[in-house]
Amino acid sequence: MFSYPFMQYAFIASFFISILCGLMGVFVVARKTAFFTHTLSEISFSGASFGVFLGTNPIIGMLIFTVLSSLMIGTVGSKVSRRESSISVFSVLFIGLGILFLSLANSQSSYATNILFGSIVGISLDNVTTLVALSILIILVIVLIYRKLKYNSFDDIGAGFNSRANTFVSIVFLILLACTVSVTAQIVGSLLIFALLTIPASSAKYFAHSIWGMTLLSFIFSLIGTWVGLYLSFITNLPVSFFIALIETIIYIIAVLYDKVTRI
Repeated sequence: MFSYPFMQYAFIASFFISILCGLMGVFVVARKTAFFTHTLSEISFSGASFGVFLGTNPIIGMLIFTVLSSLMIGTVGSKVSRRESSISVFSVLFIGLGILFLSLANSQSSYATNILFGSIVGISLDNVTTLVALSILIILVIVLIYRKLKYNSFDDIGAGFNSRANTFVSIVFLILLACTVSVTAQIVGSLLIFALLTIPASSAKYFAHSIWGMTLLSFIFSLIGTWVGLYLSFITNLPVSFFIALIETIIYIIAVLYDKVTRI
């Protein structure tokens, strides 16, 4: 299997994807932003359509659409009561624009459509290089704001007393989330990245009781799903997305059953 360069690239890419999803997923679950993450995955597809329309790399369009939507939602929907409405409004706007650009770029629309399902077994060295570079940048920013982000995510009442800092950290986190979705969706698919950003972290919280423990387990669960999924896809010639989704679902079911058993 590893004699094929595209499989080598796929395993390297999935390793860094698992790091990002493990780190960001814990905060996604803690901040209850799963709905927004799902919306970003849809908006990233629209951004890819915009990139195809411009005749440039789809990841540029994905970054533009997801970051702009994050800024708008983070600014307008800073209060929880307005957040869901803001997400709905801006997601409709950007998805509508994506449909427009996809229709205008119909000569290459099939390439943008692949963003929905990803192509983890068909990535190039340039894709891996871009992913690694942006992953390192995202991780560095998280490290810089980690203490404030942890406080803001796990202590809503205390963070509420400092509304300016709370708003700033929230906007930075949404931008980081947008960048994570954009750099990984092109490889694993905008539909699948939502699963990797939510299910492993949701499973990890049943086993670990610390932030670092949840992060480590979330990374391990993501890595198991992607690596085992790649292997099963290679030997069966079935879509890797199916196996990753199946494995993560099984892990979550096991986590829930474990929690119920330990509570008896």
